[in-house]
Amino acid sequence: MSMEKVDTLVVGAGQAGIALSEHLSNNQVPHLVLERSRVAEAWRSGRWDSLVANGPAWHDRFPNMNFPCGQDEFATKERVADYLNDYAQMIQAPIRTGVEVQKAERMNGRAGFRVQTSDGVIEAQNVVAATGAFQHPVIPPVVPQEAPVAQLHSFHYRNPEQLPDGAVIVIGAGSSGAQISDELNRAGRKVYLSVGPHERPPRAYRGRDFCWWLGVLGLWDVAAMAPGKEHVTIAVSGAYGGNTMDFRRLGNEGITLLGMTRSYKDGVLGFGDDLKANVAGGDASYLKMLDGADAYVARTGIDLPEDPEARVPQPDPDCLINPLTALNLSEAGISTIIWATGFRQDFSWMKVDAFDEKGAPRHQRGVSTEPGIYFLGLPWQSRRGSTFIWGVWHDAKHIADQIANQRKYLAYRDPND
Repeated sequence: MSMEKVDTLVVGAGQAGIALSEHLSNNQVPHLVLERSRVAEAWRSGRWDSLVANGPAWHDRFPNMNFPCGQDEFATKERVADYLNDYAQMIQAPIRTGVEVQKAERMNGRAGFRVQTSDGVIEAQNVVAATGAFQHPVIPPVVPQEAPVAQLHSFHYRNPEQLPDGAVIVIGAGSSGAQISDELNRAGRKVYLSVGPHERPPRAYRGRDFCWWLGVLGLWDVAAMAPGKEHVTIAVSGAYGGNTMDFRRLGNEGITLLGMTRSYKDGVLGFGDDLKANVAGGDASYLKMLDGADAYVARTGIDLPEDPEARVPQPDPDCLINPLTALNLSEAGISTIIWATGFRQDFSWMKVDAFDEKGAPRHQRGVSTEPGIYFLGLPWQSRRGSTFIWGVWHDAKHIADQIANQRKYLAYRDPND
């Protein structure tokens, strides 16, 4: 096994690692990026076939390269992966693929870290975890694995043809769950959708995409969510050209909406009596953004057309008027449960004093409390937009600048010596 030395080791060659490599190079910081698979692998193999970006191409990109498509289009997952690969080549990022980082620990008696990889040992003065926010799929322990129904996480869903015949229940109504439910329903499947608390912005309003509205209203740069809303689910979609994710519309198109999934016993799923409240909460967030947009137009005098139809709700589907609180999977013909229930982070390979009692990183804008350790791609790392391509690029600049500053301090020599 080989051993090499590098100033800064970046773990992960997704959007975070690539963005950081650009800024480290601009700061003349020697570095190496390790990726256990391919560049931007999660976009290729960790997404369903028809996925498109949730933001238009003009917005969700790095500043120095446009997507090779219409700027109001929503790029496909393969196009996003190709874009990131092309960007890495453009900036000549020193990426080494097919190398898994197994352990990083501080060296005894001297500065830096010893990093064990599948390709040997690397000694680094700095280690940056740029592994992103979506590492390990989470399936709540509600339905036993031996239950007579197929279960998979949205991470492993690819297309309707992949699933066994029969009805499908999707649990989780964020962007993934809502989009997968919509796709399955359009493919002719009978679909049930378990809806929890969420926010749902308009896809567009008064001729502008919601990404534009978040920008001019200063909401992308909000430094932290309001207390109690740190993990609020967002339902938004760029699929089919981009439409507002409206659960009433899905219900009227044949999807049976349900409250939050609470229990399972003897083949029966139980749901909370909260469907109406959850949909109403999503409606409130939708109307709040419309109100903010209207106030901005009135205050600035910008010439944007009125859009009264955006405030006209679809009629309530019967499943919202008379919600089910229990569902016998066999009687409903359900063959598959898709859990769109999010991910957990995994920093178990980092044997350093940089985490709290729950295993979450202790950091300030990605700068760890452990000298020489940094994080990039965390949700709300510095702002609401931190997990978006453009947002992680700006966070990466801050991390690279901090590393460069530390190098200057450590290079100091007393002129009297």
